[in-house]
Amino acid sequence: MKKKILAGVLFAVAVATIVIATQIAARQRRQHNILQYIQADEIISSLNDGDIILRLGDRFWSRIFKDLSPNERRFSHMGVVRIRDNTVSVIHAEGLAIQGMDSVNEVSLTEFLYSALSAGVYRLRYIDGTKISDLALEYIGVPFDWQFDKTDGSRLYCTELLYVILKRINPEIRLNLAWIRALGRNIIPLDVVSQTEYFMRIGHWGR
Repeated sequence: MKKKILAGVLFAVAVATIVIATQIAARQRRQHNILQYIQADEIISSLNDGDIILRLGDRFWSRIFKDLSPNERRFSHMGVVRIRDNTVSVIHAEGLAIQGMDSVNEVSLTEFLYSALSAGVYRLRYIDGTKISDLALEYIGVPFDWQFDKTDGSRLYCTELLYVILKRINPEIRLNLAWIRALGRNIIPLDVVSQTEYFMRIGHWGR
């Protein structure tokens, strides 16, 4: 009799867990649908191989990273566009340690924009975009740089990926830096793309 009661309790707990998980997932989907996220088909026709794409995410960390820029605080993350065989992807250094993805990886444009409330696309004026995307590919798998130390090439954060690529193409390039007191060092802010002469703006979508 006790075994039957225990089995019944366990079954009830399992059913309750499934119901709650389903409700949470449904709530998250509704929330995602309410907000106006950027869709890949809105911007795909504006992209060239090697473009720099920026986004403003809706996550907690997005607000923090956005505010690290000293001037234009519009974006929280960036990546390099790669176009091959009519397939558009984005190579970026992603700090998602919880999901085991804290490294440079290549994702579809749709995945990159999944939580994007806004997006911007910039193009380098004096460098062939194909060189940029080809070099970005070489860094896939490099761990994310949570120390934000641009002197350590064994780990990379998002703008640091762009920095090392540009330095390999042209060592004379100088990118703006921003002093972050909490880290005790200079970092390469996200607005370096929109605030230097090396880039031209292609478009902006969303907020």
